[in-house]
Amino acid sequence: MTVGVLALQGDFREHVAVLRSLGSDVVLVRRPEELASVNGLVIPGGESSVMDKLTRMFGLAGPLKAAVAAGLPVYGTCAGLIMLADTVLDGIAGQESIGGLDISVRRNAFGSQTASFETDLDVPALGQAPVHAVFIRAPVVESIGPRARALATVTDGRCVAVEQDNLLGTSFHPEITGEYRFHEYFLQKVARAGFGT
Repeated sequence: MTVGVLALQGDFREHVAVLRSLGSDVVLVRRPEELASVNGLVIPGGESSVMDKLTRMFGLAGPLKAAVAAGLPVYGTCAGLIMLADTVLDGIAGQESIGGLDISVRRNAFGSQTASFETDLDVPALGQAPVHAVFIRAPVVESIGPRARALATVTDGRCVAVEQDNLLGTSFHPEITGEYRFHEYFLQKVARAGFGT
């Protein structure tokens, strides 16, 4: 099982370390041929508008959309969640997403870098123990369509983790807290999907 990590911008190295610690072969994805070699993909946190521009510059935007449509398992954290959303409510002029998740997201919904925070979340899909989550200029899922489902919300009810078929997204960064259960959950999706095998 080979998992790719989109490595154009953002905290991709942290995801690589987590995935390797869980026994996955990892490929840094910067070009379409690297994308074609993976059974699943992680899109890291970073700056979603920059990531969007770089995927188009490197010829990855079209292949990413096609791979998602074909059923490639993809996990997006923070900016990665924005990249997977069908609708970005407050993107910059010309910003595009890959799409696939039947959701609308709002960028930087919790405020600026100085408004970053940590909290514990109940995520029943991952078991009883709470998930310690770090939010850094994080997006929020403003609306969820009928094909997607919420996995976790903050105390005010706003959705911060969502899944739909082979797609998984979180507003927060489990890769930087030693919380590996979302990655494990994603790897189970990759194994079940058998994409590209």
